[in-house]
Amino acid sequence: MNAAVALRARMATSAVARRGFSTTRAQLGSPYHYPEGPRSNIPFNPLTRFFFLRYWAFMTVGFGTPFAIAVWQTYKSG
Repeated sequence: MNAAVALRARMATSAVARRGFSTTRAQLGSPYHYPEGPRSNIPFNPLTRFFFLRYWAFMTVGFGTPFAIAVWQTYKSG
């Protein structure tokens, strides 16, 4: 077990085991840079009027559809 610890310590100091984490400043003129901040990474705007009604309608239809289909298939004659 001591040999494994010594090997791990020796590998940690080698140049292969070290990684340089560096970043560059985001270039605003780049076509691949998108705006950052709250609500900028979602495909809808939650600040619009009646958003909560559209949200809950979407969630109700999405969650209820499989159950409605199951009930329809259960009571379907045939």
